[in-house]
Amino acid sequence: MLPPLRFVLCGSVDDGKSTLIGRLLHECRAVFEDQARAAAEASRRYGTQGDATDLALLMDGLMAEREQGITIDVAYRRFETPRRQFFVADAPGHEQYTRNMATGASTADLAVVLVDAEKGVLPQTARHSRIAGMLGIRHVVLAVNKMDRVAWDPARFDAIAAAYEAVATETGITRTQAIPLSALDGGGVTRRAAPAAWFSGPTLLEHLETVEIAPPAGEAAFRMPVQYVNRPNPGFRGYCGRIAAGAVAPGDRVRIFPSGAETAVARIVVWKGERERAERGDSVTLVLKDDRDVSRGDVIAAADDPVEVADQFQAQLLWMGDEPLVVGRPYRLKLHTRETGAAVTRIKHRLDVVDGRTRPAPTLGLNDIGSVNLATDRPLPFARYEDNRTLGGFILLDRRTGTTVGAGMIRFPLMRAANVRWQDFEVTRENRARALGQHPRCLWLTGLSGSGKSTIANLIEQRLVAEGKHTFVLDGDNVRHGLNRDLGFTEADRAENIRRVAEVARLMVDAGLIVIVSFISPYRSERDYARGLFEPGDFREIFVDAPLETCEARDPKGLYARARRAEVKNFTGISSPYEPPEAPDLRLDTATESPERCVDRVLESLA
Repeated sequence: MLPPLRFVLCGSVDDGKSTLIGRLLHECRAVFEDQARAAAEASRRYGTQGDATDLALLMDGLMAEREQGITIDVAYRRFETPRRQFFVADAPGHEQYTRNMATGASTADLAVVLVDAEKGVLPQTARHSRIAGMLGIRHVVLAVNKMDRVAWDPARFDAIAAAYEAVATETGITRTQAIPLSALDGGGVTRRAAPAAWFSGPTLLEHLETVEIAPPAGEAAFRMPVQYVNRPNPGFRGYCGRIAAGAVAPGDRVRIFPSGAETAVARIVVWKGERERAERGDSVTLVLKDDRDVSRGDVIAAADDPVEVADQFQAQLLWMGDEPLVVGRPYRLKLHTRETGAAVTRIKHRLDVVDGRTRPAPTLGLNDIGSVNLATDRPLPFARYEDNRTLGGFILLDRRTGTTVGAGMIRFPLMRAANVRWQDFEVTRENRARALGQHPRCLWLTGLSGSGKSTIANLIEQRLVAEGKHTFVLDGDNVRHGLNRDLGFTEADRAENIRRVAEVARLMVDAGLIVIVSFISPYRSERDYARGLFEPGDFREIFVDAPLETCEARDPKGLYARARRAEVKNFTGISSPYEPPEAPDLRLDTATESPERCVDRVLESLA
């Protein structure tokens, strides 16, 4: 029996995807009695086949899908024949749910691209094919459905196959098998269709049963991301994970990445026993010969064929967030079992998924695909996606909500982590703090323009200097005269503005200073990023709070009046949002409290 086949079924709306999978499940006897009864009942209410069971409803599980007659979510099913086991993902066809299609394709070995014989190749056909190619799928079945509606015309089939071949060539798909069929009556699906005697190729099921998917060349050497460090007792330490490539046996020399430490495998432990060999896809616990520092997210790899380690990459990114991508904004990145902070530093171009052309783009919106430069907070062991999906595919998460906003594929490193290292010096931050006789900290004042941040920052510094403290104020306006003079006020520029200031503030705290940062810093994600640069207790978020009407009445620079006249774009509070802190370390109400009283409260909180 051949290895199991994972495939995704995709295409445009109403091409018949759910009906086709329903036909496969029905013919392969993979439908339970209760499912058949549910589908029959649903057919009476929502079906399109009269008294007959609508096989599409075996897949359309959501009520919204049944009522609208479209697939929204990705539905997964398992079935098998005497020759092979199958796992199929029914992907949505509507452009709005393209990100769901990418989810279904991310683990597939093959794509079945469905085309309506009457409509031919559509923009969504090209879109799904390009995404499949981007995700590393090289085998495609072009299923030309509803051939009964065009009287099984061979000329029509040949024209569609030729049109699709041009799309496949551009997307990197190397093996295409076109098959005429009718999902409604099963012709060309599991049995040959009598009206298509002119077609000498296989039925869909015959092809799926016999197609061989060769693993990428990069999956020959052993790699295993560590998912869990297992220490049930002081005498046992094992490293659990699923082997992403190659094979391993006791005695094999391995290296741990990113550290590069070398050792050997002592034992391979599995449930209730041990093994003499494990290979790609096996979940095992490795016991190492020597005591090495190994953590979740590290990669254990063959010593003579190590993985690469880098912290800057070029990647292809499918944007899945409802809000656009912001260059420079901090996100969370998950690559195999490792999670770290990351930011897109540049969008090189956006790909038009219909015609395949690239176009410049300042941002990426929902379902856009772009080529981007990416920087991570720490070095990551990785592989190019084309060599290994597990070590080369990542997702981006919103730092606050944890929702997935992007899915990406590493193409190559921009700078290997070994080229840039932290340089250690004998004089430490603690030495500098003792020399200055103070506890270095960052006081981060955030609030609307006119709320009183600069006034309070000025008074705080005066009081601290009078007490003999060593301080420095980083003010939003002052910094834009030099360090950040190249930045505007777009969302991406604001994110970069805060990133630079946060890094400077961290260096100043390392120097032993008490740093007072006075910036509007309107977005929570950027403020959270800044906090993450500091040791616990060294960063205090101080919300300088005043109602918009109060700030506007003060309007010391006349900016609110200009913003109301649309003379100033992207002005916080008027044409750009301000996200107030949800749990600040200190809140100052400058509408009811004097600046002096606010400063007293800040210093009391420090004491």
